[in-house]
Amino acid sequence: MLKIEDLHYSVDENGVRKEILKGVNLEFDDNKIYVITGPNGSGKSTLAKIIMGILSQDKGKIFFNENEISSMAINERAKLGLTFAFQKPVTFKGLKISQLLDLASGTKNNVGESCEYLSNVGLCAKNYIDRNLDDKLSGGEIKRIELAMALAKNGKVNIFDEPEAGIDLWSFENLVRLFSSIKDSTNIIISHQQKILELADEIILLKNGKVECTGSFDEILPLLENNKCGKLN
Repeated sequence: MLKIEDLHYSVDENGVRKEILKGVNLEFDDNKIYVITGPNGSGKSTLAKIIMGILSQDKGKIFFNENEISSMAINERAKLGLTFAFQKPVTFKGLKISQLLDLASGTKNNVGESCEYLSNVGLCAKNYIDRNLDDKLSGGEIKRIELAMALAKNGKVNIFDEPEAGIDLWSFENLVRLFSSIKDSTNIIISHQQKILELADEIILLKNGKVECTGSFDEILPLLENNKCGKLN
């Protein structure tokens, strides 16, 4: 279980502190899909980055399997089984996609294993496995390769920051199927897309840096439509 207690985060804007997260409390159970949604600027990506250790909270605690990880570095959290897929993936010049999959899984993958990871995100391994992950690939291709790396890591908690950003409709349909097939991990997805919201065991709506409400898709959708829970953009 992943647990967040009284999380606060602020930034400096022209000498004035602006609070982004204002006392967030959440619990994520094992092997469930959570979708975090909300208006732009509500703190969704900030929360995800703090969970992974990319940003450090001003106040509050984070627990993973009852052990506090609030002060752990990114690599330490990764060793525990936390993974993160960026909204805008990072490119790695000079490294082949096969090497990145090996690094992600922590072992040397055979061709069949690499093919499976890439096929799961809609890519043909023979066309990609020996290519470099660089700016010659489209944004959608890079996004899918990063998702393949997340699968190769076989994490206990996978965090996906707007995974649908920059991919085409065909890829999006496969992305939905991919998330519905991941069973043996906790998956935290930041998204505005209804088809991804429908996959969630629980939806978390953030508004103005606070948890506005949580619930199933059927519980949350009427509130969003009636603007009782902070209608999305």
